Amino acid sequence: MCKERTKDLDIDLDINVVLETINLRLPQISYSPLSIIEIQILKGIWRDYTYNQIALEKNYSCSYITNIVAPSLLKKLSCLIDQKVSKRNCKTLVQKFLMVWKEKPLFPSGVISLNSRYYIRRSDIENKIYAEIQKPGALVRITSPQEMGKTSVLLRLLDSANKSGYHTIYFNLQQLDEEVFSDVSTFLRCFCLNITHELGLDLKLDDYWDEDLGCKASCNLYFQNYLLKSIKSLLILALDEVNQVFENLKIAKEFFSLLRFWYEKAKTTLVWQKLRLVVTHSTEIYVPLQLKQSPFNVGLPIQLGSLSLEEMVELAKCYELSWIDGEKVNLLMTMVGGHPALAHLAIYYLSQEQITFEELLKTAPTSTGIYANHLNRHQEKLYEDSELASALNKVIVATEPILLEPLQAYKLNSMGLIKLSNNKAVISCQLYRDYFQQALKEMSNFSTSKDL
Repeated sequence: MCKERTKDLDIDLDINVVLETINLRLPQISYSPLSIIEIQILKGIWRDYTYNQIALEKNYSCSYITNIVAPSLLKKLSCLIDQKVSKRNCKTLVQKFLMVWKEKPLFPSGVISLNSRYYIRRSDIENKIYAEIQKPGALVRITSPQEMGKTSVLLRLLDSANKSGYHTIYFNLQQLDEEVFSDVSTFLRCFCLNITHELGLDLKLDDYWDEDLGCKASCNLYFQNYLLKSIKSLLILALDEVNQVFENLKIAKEFFSLLRFWYEKAKTTLVWQKLRLVVTHSTEIYVPLQLKQSPFNVGLPIQLGSLSLEEMVELAKCYELSWIDGEKVNLLMTMVGGHPALAHLAIYYLSQEQITFEELLKTAPTSTGIYANHLNRHQEKLYEDSELASALNKVIVATEPILLEPLQAYKLNSMGLIKLSNNKAVISCQLYRDYFQQALKEMSNFSTSKDL
């Protein structure tokens, strides 16, 4: 059966298709496309040529092919496939990889898995975060509106850290039951319990917990004198979706002040330098935390933004859409402003030929378009806050950037609906302008009819 499958692969995958796909994929892992001589070597391998035969055919020295170019080619392919590629297994591994890579893509929703070919690496941001967490007691804060890719970036950070020998813990606060948020002590005990289990240690909460001392002090001692002293490697603690605690302002203040305390403690206490904190949260929920109680004004701030035009083109290539002339990618950029999830969704639908480009643009800012759920989520928040809706309407009807009341500007910017430049607001993209221009008008008419 295996031999038959390999034979099928030989027939199915033409070398030119292989080369095109590899050159499409390599830049996504920060490698340059294959050079001319690397292409010639891979073509030779495909025909089962020896390095000497390739060298003779292309007028290169055999030692140059064997000792310099071929090892470089095989290294690129190994990184691409995430397996050790040699001349002997090259053809088999490349074909197997490309057959999997060519499978029908899944509907884009939520976190992009580590092995996904549809993830566009944000090299500058990811390298900056990774450099920061190597510092003793580091704290990194990753923020953005929803659906901008925080968790996808976070998982890749942890994967890289694991490979470098760090002990990593990913803790999503959405996994906690509602009852856990009933009071500060319950929340912190549950937090300590979860981290203990993740570290594979025995639970010794009662040995350190003293209600007379206070739950924050008890939590601090449990981490300092037990958890951190029990591990030998450096620990990256990644706290995802910490906005889950925002609904309970008291817990938010106490928990975030504790994280800030640990960050400050690392400057003077050696054991706390083992801990590296990475915190992510959506900016769409406004919480008036005092600066001295919040970790959100210390450490390295990372604001995830939109995809660039070049990154949009790369994403289209991942779905085998060729937008060389730039017209379509520019039109989509105007419509969604480079919003990662919105761009991904559009490109997916177009790649599956479920909708034409013209139909997509026409229906996008409607309640029946592919962005209906995304737009409804924002619309519900505006229904709940008439002042915020009014502020957005001012931006929509304005013909130039305008000043808004600071709190309203902050909230709309945090939702991703507007962009700020020199404190002046403009709408983020055409999608929001077209949709909310109509939605806010209907909202206003409904309110007027109710008053009558």
